[in-house]
Amino acid sequence: MILKENERLDLLNFHGLNIIQSNEVFSYSIDAVLLAHFCYVNKNKDGNIFDLCAGNGAVGLLLSQRTQAHITLVEIQEKLYDMAKRSVMLNNKQEQIDVICQDLNQLKTLYPPSFCDVICCNPPYFKVTAHSKQNPNRHLAIARHEIFANVEQVIAQSHYLLKNKGHLCLVHRPDRLTSIIATMAQYNIAPKRLQFVHPKKNSEANMILIDGVHGGKMEGLKILSPIYVHNDDGSYSKQIQEIFHG
Repeated sequence: MILKENERLDLLNFHGLNIIQSNEVFSYSIDAVLLAHFCYVNKNKDGNIFDLCAGNGAVGLLLSQRTQAHITLVEIQEKLYDMAKRSVMLNNKQEQIDVICQDLNQLKTLYPPSFCDVICCNPPYFKVTAHSKQNPNRHLAIARHEIFANVEQVIAQSHYLLKNKGHLCLVHRPDRLTSIIATMAQYNIAPKRLQFVHPKKNSEANMILIDGVHGGKMEGLKILSPIYVHNDDGSYSKQIQEIFHG
């Protein structure tokens, strides 16, 4: 009864979480799983975590198994917001997770400054230019291209929302790394952990995971061991299997 037309129920991880998905909108991918695994949390401490550009709620649901903190999912697309909200209900996470349909650039109208402890975000990766080709499916175009939000806006909102020493954790593309670090510095967020993700060994990285601390010193960046997603035969690596299984 919780599913609507053209929707399906998928297993999110091997610990009983399920998620509502549809071919009509952007489904969660390995990016979301890696971000939820990488994201800084204090599992024994209450607090507030925001997941910006939350999509259908995969990152927030996965984080709910790592922490007791309250989690707010922020998604601008009404269809994805509705799916995320029903997935939260399906997994009986209503007490821990809120879902709001909101432009992240308007969060200042809803929350005071220094409101949350951690922000994570799997933002749209691609800039919108006169020559960029966007998916004809509007839902997919918004998820992949910086139509309603770009990485600088995510960082600017994090500067407003994060407490001093709060964490901002992002997943993005390696070719945006230098501008991400520069923008973090502009908004007083110091990169502290950086991890490169490779499709397989001996291949170039195609993703980065970065954790910055609001009000932190600019020194002290740690480069973590790389993640290799696949073995040479195309199967998932031991690292990824361990992440999937928790």
